[in-house]
Amino acid sequence: MELILRADVENLGRLGDKVAVKPGYGRNYLIPQGLAMLATDANMRRFENERKKLQAKRDALASAAQTLADKLAAAEIIIEVRVGEGDKLYGSVTSAIIADKLAEQGVEVDRKKIVLDEPIRALGQYEVAVKLLPELRGVVNVTVKRQGGYEEEEPAAPVAAEGETAEAAEVAPQAEEASGQPEEETA
Repeated sequence: MELILRADVENLGRLGDKVAVKPGYGRNYLIPQGLAMLATDANMRRFENERKKLQAKRDALASAAQTLADKLAAAEIIIEVRVGEGDKLYGSVTSAIIADKLAEQGVEVDRKKIVLDEPIRALGQYEVAVKLLPELRGVVNVTVKRQGGYEEEEPAAPVAAEGETAEAAEVAPQAEEASGQPEEETA
């Protein structure tokens, strides 16, 4: 099926390109979404008249995307996470978390456009790409740092001798001090 693209379509072509696609893809997605039209002589003439409007619309999108890319470059995201021993993160930093932090700074980005090969699982600084247009990617600096210190373990209770309870282990030294002689064990 031959179509004329009315917009840039990722992995297919740019505005005005004549492309061949499978009939189902054209009928069920490209044409209903307004991304393409059948490549007939009448549609070719109609498209040439419409091209200037579509090109102006595309240029406006490119301008807005470039402004967003500049905002992303200026943004510094700091994400505080809980870590265990060896600076291992509890969980990971995902594109959804990064999108939420950007929204807090007034930069709205769809989490699906944030490009992470895999979630961030270590402390440090990262440059994360954001796909704005097929030919334009923004970059945001993300710093992942420790939320607090290491989680402190509670001090261990006094160790009781075999067969004694913890209370008896605490009482025995106090009794020794009072009498001056060690207590005898009765087993």
